[in-house]
Amino acid sequence: MPTSESSFLRQLSEKEAFKSKRWGSNETHLKQMQMYNTAMIQPEKRKRVMVVVDQSLHSKHAMLWALTHVTNQGDMLTLLHIQNTPILPPNFLVTSLGTLCKACKPEVEVEALVIQGGPKLETVVSQVKKLEVSVLVLGQKSSSPIFRCLGGMSSTEKFVEQCINTVECLTIGVRKQSKGIGGYLISTRWHKDFWLLA
Repeated sequence: MPTSESSFLRQLSEKEAFKSKRWGSNETHLKQMQMYNTAMIQPEKRKRVMVVVDQSLHSKHAMLWALTHVTNQGDMLTLLHIQNTPILPPNFLVTSLGTLCKACKPEVEVEALVIQGGPKLETVVSQVKKLEVSVLVLGQKSSSPIFRCLGGMSSTEKFVEQCINTVECLTIGVRKQSKGIGGYLISTRWHKDFWLLA
């Protein structure tokens, strides 16, 4: 990997098979609550925040929200890009997003992981565990009103829901409201579409 391109970029090009775990006991629920307290209430403790990124606008909104609302000085922001189809050079997206993060909040360390292929959910679960992530942030894209009336969910909404119910750290789905309304809708294990005017 050429280090001259960017100091924060770390690329992983590997295929891995992972098994996912689900929350199933009160003890595990208490463990997740403790992770929430460690990640959100003790800002003096360094934490790792991971954002799953792609070419979408809602992914970029989630990244910027994580940067401004979750990270503190000295924290590590990890941008995870799972590339199934090589539309762009793998470094292009994460390099541009990482540069944007460093420009917005230079006191936060930024790294990027590019993983080629593999099941998306299993890859996220594995990387969260491997890197000991404190908070996972995912961009949400709303379904069309007609699709929602019929009880349907977009593939992005399904993926966010699966991560919230599967990943063993505080997982937050973020959706930016329209310009007329403003703010963000936040989904976690405990809240669904909680509105934050920020």
